[in-house]
Amino acid sequence: MSQRTVRAKAARRAEDFDAFYAATAKRVVAAVYAMTGDLAEAEDAVQEAYVRAWQRWDRLTGAGDDPLPWVRTVASRLAISTWRRTRNRVRAQFRHGPQADLPELSADRVALVEALRGLPPRQRQVVVLHHLLDLPVEQVARETGATNGAVRTRLSRARKVLGARLTEDEDTGAGRPVPITEEVASHG
Repeated sequence: MSQRTVRAKAARRAEDFDAFYAATAKRVVAAVYAMTGDLAEAEDAVQEAYVRAWQRWDRLTGAGDDPLPWVRTVASRLAISTWRRTRNRVRAQFRHGPQADLPELSADRVALVEALRGLPPRQRQVVVLHHLLDLPVEQVARETGATNGAVRTRLSRARKVLGARLTEDEDTGAGRPVPITEEVASHG
């Protein structure tokens, strides 16, 4: 190949990746944020996932495959790794309340994020992928490495907990937090 052809191919590759990033990044950040409850961690995990995607761009798009599920899976796994390393910090945040410098959020969004934080990580992940990203159970199963039945079970258990946590309190009109029982928390 000529030098001009190589440069043109590299430019097209960069343009394709840039367009992919621009079209998908915000949605992936939103999904990982919903899983983690921490915007900074979500942005970091997603940024790293896109860096890894760029390094493998030709393989990810070589057969005309959609690279989005791969990016979403990598970002989710990176976020889960972060959860494991920062478990004590998260527990301290629950004890001491939310950070003071958070942007204004609606009461519904705060209640949803708090309810999602109370779910075990595998349940939280399937809820975000299925309900917030509208992915079918089969695709959620592929992206999480679980069976369709396991995804459905996690969704069912998570819905039960979220339903209880997001039930309107008649006196205040605010979401009423309901503790997760050991039995529910021990089932992924």
